Amino acid sequence: MGLTHVEHRTAIDPVERPDVLGVLSPSRASDFLSCPLKYRFRVIDKIPEKPSPEAARGTVVHAVLERLFDLPAASRTFDEADQLLVPQWDALVEAEPELAGLFDDDSTTVDSFLARARELLSGYFTLEDPTRLEPAERELYVESLLDSGLLLRGYVDRLDVAPNGAVRVVDYKTGKAPREGYEQRAMFQMRFYALVLWRLRGTVPKLLQLVYLGSGHVLRYEPDEADLLATERKLHAVWKAIDRARSTGEWRSSPSALCDWCDHKVRCPSFGGTPPPLPEQTDVADVDSEAPSPRASAVDL
Repeated sequence: MGLTHVEHRTAIDPVERPDVLGVLSPSRASDFLSCPLKYRFRVIDKIPEKPSPEAARGTVVHAVLERLFDLPAASRTFDEADQLLVPQWDALVEAEPELAGLFDDDSTTVDSFLARARELLSGYFTLEDPTRLEPAERELYVESLLDSGLLLRGYVDRLDVAPNGAVRVVDYKTGKAPREGYEQRAMFQMRFYALVLWRLRGTVPKLLQLVYLGSGHVLRYEPDEADLLATERKLHAVWKAIDRARSTGEWRSSPSALCDWCDHKVRCPSFGGTPPPLPEQTDVADVDSEAPSPRASAVDL
């Protein structure tokens, strides 16, 4: 695919824009849909979460794949990706020193951590041939202020643009592909990005592509305007529900199999915990903690 750059815009600051009534990113919208109480703990209370090896590994693998495309096409090999791994891990630890404590309990080691990252990188080369790709954008920050005042924003892992202008939105996942019947739920994040790009550029992306390194699968979907209008309606409904919860102070929990991996289980009433008192009312600028900075939140696994 040929190189075509997407228009860059200055990030909207909700503090300086009274027309911004709410802010949503894909991960925060997903948080609320899966468990409103988890959304509250993360966004309203801003309770820190322990770093996890899985999230850290996802971050470093994403960084390697981003840097890989800095190399000449012929040099984009697994060996070159492997050479990038340790420097990218070192850079991540330098930026986030708390990650060095991931291996204090001896449940895993740096060597085994990096070995699993190498497996994921090796799997990538069975799914795509980076020597034949020239991404238009990598780690692209996108945002769009809808007419309703809802600000949508997030980061796209990769954007490929064909000579005829057709856009492919690509996201890397270090986990496994969803089970049969759950594919559409997995595409929620991609539809979010497609909606923002459509509102920015006036053209619906041709293809949405999820690359699952953990299981060696690629999930593809061709959206249309009806899909994206439905996504926009859903996001408006999510924001109204968030705003209602903020007004009433009622943040319900939604117990599921994922609760065993949640840092907030100890304070969740569904498991005998007690949430802390709600902080004083926050303004819209504080509602979405995913500020415009690369890899600002947990990597999508």
